[in-house]
Amino acid sequence: MLRQRTLYKPTRTTGVGLHTGARVEMALRPAPVDAGIVFHRTDLARPADIPAIATNVGDTRLSSTLTADGASISTVEHLMSALAGLGIDNLHVDVAGPELPIMDGSAGPFVFLLQSAGIVEQNALKRYLRVTSTVEVSDGDKWARFEPFFGFRLDFTIDFPHPVFGSENRSVVVDFAVDSYAKEVSRARTFGFMQDVEAMRAAGLGLGGSLQNAVVLDEFKVLNSEGLRYDNEFVRHKVLDAIGDLYLLGRPLIGQYTAYKSGHALNNRLARALLARPDTFEIITFADEKTVPTAFHDWTLKPA
Repeated sequence: MLRQRTLYKPTRTTGVGLHTGARVEMALRPAPVDAGIVFHRTDLARPADIPAIATNVGDTRLSSTLTADGASISTVEHLMSALAGLGIDNLHVDVAGPELPIMDGSAGPFVFLLQSAGIVEQNALKRYLRVTSTVEVSDGDKWARFEPFFGFRLDFTIDFPHPVFGSENRSVVVDFAVDSYAKEVSRARTFGFMQDVEAMRAAGLGLGGSLQNAVVLDEFKVLNSEGLRYDNEFVRHKVLDAIGDLYLLGRPLIGQYTAYKSGHALNNRLARALLARPDTFEIITFADEKTVPTAFHDWTLKPA
């Protein structure tokens, strides 16, 4: 994949915000070369533009919130993950509300929405961010790390004291040279514990959560009647979130991301740590399709 990409035509959807519980209208529009991903709060008296970049991340409680121009937009990680997974560089996102719709709790509905609108190449080379040196951040026993790797691979481990999280489904390695984002990652849903619901709602979070947009666990089991979409859906969702958080670097990432018990806060710290050290990465383009890492070959374009 050599060139930048945007949507073929505008598209829109509505849904409920996971944390606010409010109805949200969202429109996705094509954007010009080098525009990046930009959110627009269209419900405000003075509409605000919020670029999707790591340095604009503010609140990271249970989601990633972007803040700029006196406005904010939260729960951006699932859409950002879908955009990364489909190789979309430039997009306007109009949101009539403080939060993106949660849809079914995964990135799958966003993938469908984007693919239905169509994806087109633009007349400019795609710029990749290639990790050249190891960068790591930690918080107690939690940590996340970037390492040089000619492709895009994520290695994630979770650790929850719950009987559903057996040792065989606590870790996953996703290498996009062989794994499909749409099939192996995008459908993994967000999850939570019944015991935490009361505390979340007291803090003004999770007000729109339900069995229709999250995997919910009691002390012993999954409460959703349909069960899990993947045996290791929980850790795959953490990978989904990480892909979205890391796409706030503003470029497709060439490198390996490895994490233990990481979340939105640590992912953002890692992204900021990388950007703060220009000696640990480079921005590159490819003039020959054959030289692009295999991890970035698996996308479908809409004919122009």
